[in-house]
Amino acid sequence: MALSKRIINLETESAFAILAKANKLASEGKDIINLGIGQPDFPTPKNIQEAAIKAIKDGYHGYTPSNGILILREAISEMIYSDHKANISPENILITPGGKPTIFFCSLIFGGEGNEIIYPDPGFPIYRSMINFSGAKAVPLKLKEEDNFEINLDELESLITKKTSLIIINNPNNPTGSFMNKEKIDKLVKLLEKYSHCYILSDEIYSKIIFEENLMPSLLKYSSIKERLIILEGWSKTFCMTGWRLGWSVWPNKIIEYANKLCVNDHSCPSSISQYAGLEAIRGPQDEVNNIVKEFQKRKNFVHENLNKLKNISCFEPGGAFYAFPNISSKGMKGNDFSEIALNEKGVALVPGTSFGDSANDFIRISYANSLENLEKALYRISSI
Repeated sequence: MALSKRIINLETESAFAILAKANKLASEGKDIINLGIGQPDFPTPKNIQEAAIKAIKDGYHGYTPSNGILILREAISEMIYSDHKANISPENILITPGGKPTIFFCSLIFGGEGNEIIYPDPGFPIYRSMINFSGAKAVPLKLKEEDNFEINLDELESLITKKTSLIIINNPNNPTGSFMNKEKIDKLVKLLEKYSHCYILSDEIYSKIIFEENLMPSLLKYSSIKERLIILEGWSKTFCMTGWRLGWSVWPNKIIEYANKLCVNDHSCPSSISQYAGLEAIRGPQDEVNNIVKEFQKRKNFVHENLNKLKNISCFEPGGAFYAFPNISSKGMKGNDFSEIALNEKGVALVPGTSFGDSANDFIRISYANSLENLEKALYRISSI
């Protein structure tokens, strides 16, 4: 049997493999603290759960439009205006089963042989995987510790060529937790304005998990790039709805038709039940969400402070999301080795930096989507590595 070369070369997301291994060890009776998977440890707020139950009882069991129910797209449009003062038509919004389809669709639309797509390294591993799958050349934009893992604009500009079809931006960043403020985004947009042949995918999935009362400088605010901009967003992180598989995205007029056709071909439509839960998440009370962000900030402060107390480990301060990305090179080992020892000998599941790009050999990712009690235990355990 002859298999497609592209499917053979398709990469994966190692955080799920680490989760499976950690769960297997736990099932064997070993005490495992999981700081690997990027999943909030809080339950979905009860009002959202109740909205889903009501949707089931009210009979919302069938197909919906491929781009999602209109009332939900209208709610997102209203939220975008409230948050960013940007006017986005519901017709430019797609509801998808999670955020990954947006990455997949962008790669198919802008990929292919002869095209180049720039992506952050370290960055979410599905970026590179999908770019390579599309047949395009994946061009890594290295994010450096000395820049607090923010985009170096000179480095970005040096990578842009006539073949560049898409530039992927992720703010706040996974896996590093870095956050680019409005001043930096202003400069980034000025650069992007110079290259009108390039489309932009801005992954803003962590946009509401930002610390120190900073505000999200969404690329939606910039009208100069509006007709070349795709926004990836969703419910998984902010509303603790990872298992509901629900995301939303904004597409420019020239591209939305193609993206919607991919929805029809790929998954027909998103879950009807999840969409009504998502509607309640947006229009319902936000108190619980605000409290969750405050708790993440407490954990961030604890992890950042105490990581830097450990011998031969250093970590810059994250500005958003729920990850720390410490440098362990002074330990005399690579992130892969450190993570293996942490899991197998210390009972702490971490993700090596190389899971997020070739430039991150000296790093590990710690998800602080876990209790302060468990975080304290985990840091104590890895302190002896």
